[in-house]
Amino acid sequence: MTAWSGQGLDLRQITSAHVTAALSDRQGHQARGVHHVLLSVFRALKQERIIFTNPLAGLSLTTPVRLPEPLPSDLLRGLLDSIDSAMGRLAVGLVAVHAIKVTDVARLPLTAPDLARGTLHLRLRNQPHAVYLDTLTRQLLDEWLRERQQRWPVSPNPHLLITTHSAHHPALPPVSYCALRRAFDLTGITPRQMWSDRVLDEARLTADPVHLEHLFGIHPGTAVRYVQAAHPDKALPRIR
Repeated sequence: MTAWSGQGLDLRQITSAHVTAALSDRQGHQARGVHHVLLSVFRALKQERIIFTNPLAGLSLTTPVRLPEPLPSDLLRGLLDSIDSAMGRLAVGLVAVHAIKVTDVARLPLTAPDLARGTLHLRLRNQPHAVYLDTLTRQLLDEWLRERQQRWPVSPNPHLLITTHSAHHPALPPVSYCALRRAFDLTGITPRQMWSDRVLDEARLTADPVHLEHLFGIHPGTAVRYVQAAHPDKALPRIR
């Protein structure tokens, strides 16, 4: 508003073009902060009938979409060797290979694996989703199921992943995020980074958002974003 005073304008002369120009000089949190302040000021001025048209009416602040970036390939080597538990290795394997989010891994039911068909069945975005297990994750699953049976053979907990705390807990809870996060901490990569890297790697190979949507059970908009990140030359024009 100081800049507008310097231009000899009072608040009744401010138009949406002036507001757009002011916001274009700022980015990120600063732009959002200015937008919020101006919105409050002009709403108040209109209520007091000092102005009759709000220059921010219908004007939205577009927040840039942060596209995913791949993790260096050397960080993905030897991940499983750094993890000291079968449960942790399975959780990391499911995220790193099949891009199942760690929160969904925690909620997997004991009935999710179909060992005869080599598949894992779960629900993503309230839809049934099947994962076809590769040799590595099949081995990790077998290892964990053997340990689970040996340590808690009569556990009533219906979840695939359990701990000493949850195996016989009366509430039958899923394994906690913190219990799974420890395995990722040992790799030095967050669950989100690992998930994002796997989806981005697949996007590089296919450049097909529909394939990503079906393979990982992700939202179509998310699939498009990852294809755009992997293939900037195929990105759609920004919608204004």
